[in-house]
Amino acid sequence: MINGKTILGIIPARGGSKGIPRKNLIIFGGKPLMAWTIEAGLQSHYIDRLILSSEDEEIIAVAREWGCEVPFIRPAELSRDDTPGIEPVIHAIKTLKTSYDYIILLQPTSPLRSAEDIDDCINYCIQAKAVSCVSVTVAQPSPYWMYTLDQQKRLLPLLPTESSFPRRQLLPPVYVLNGAIFFAHIPYLLQEQRFISEETIAFPMPAEKSLDIDSEADLFYGSYLLSQIKP
Repeated sequence: MINGKTILGIIPARGGSKGIPRKNLIIFGGKPLMAWTIEAGLQSHYIDRLILSSEDEEIIAVAREWGCEVPFIRPAELSRDDTPGIEPVIHAIKTLKTSYDYIILLQPTSPLRSAEDIDDCINYCIQAKAVSCVSVTVAQPSPYWMYTLDQQKRLLPLLPTESSFPRRQLLPPVYVLNGAIFFAHIPYLLQEQRFISEETIAFPMPAEKSLDIDSEADLFYGSYLLSQIKP
């Protein structure tokens, strides 16, 4: 709870995954990948209740072993590859009997996001009196140095101002979603059916905390980052 407002935390973890089979259960740094997010969520000072949304029995069992509540089984039709990510969130809000003021979505593929990051984002959004906030990181490489190709395979600058920035140091910062934190006022979310709108503010995070595991290469890089973290 923060400023008298209650917060529901939700970890979406379905059984299917294409890049890495059974991704949410794969061992990363000595424990299941999703355990990192469960621990961070449970350590938050502001999250009042942390739940898992899944249709997979093994994922549910492991989540409970790590202390995460699983109050329902997600319907199979909300666990397909083409299911919009917002639908399991809306389902959770409407299924739970207890109402909350805010919801925070914590994807299990962001293991290096900490409880401190979570609380800083929540506090940042509340202090700004914003309806929603999502975590971002600086885009690398910059889209100002990106190109498309025409039919003759000639380079066409993605952004027309590319030539105005001959050196990397002169490039304006550009941000991308890092997938770590999605936070919103529940009435806004139910109305908009999305976390991001013109009213959404950004919570910048450093690159080393913005790992989003979707491939074997991400796992390899993540293991390296873990090795660089001082105990």
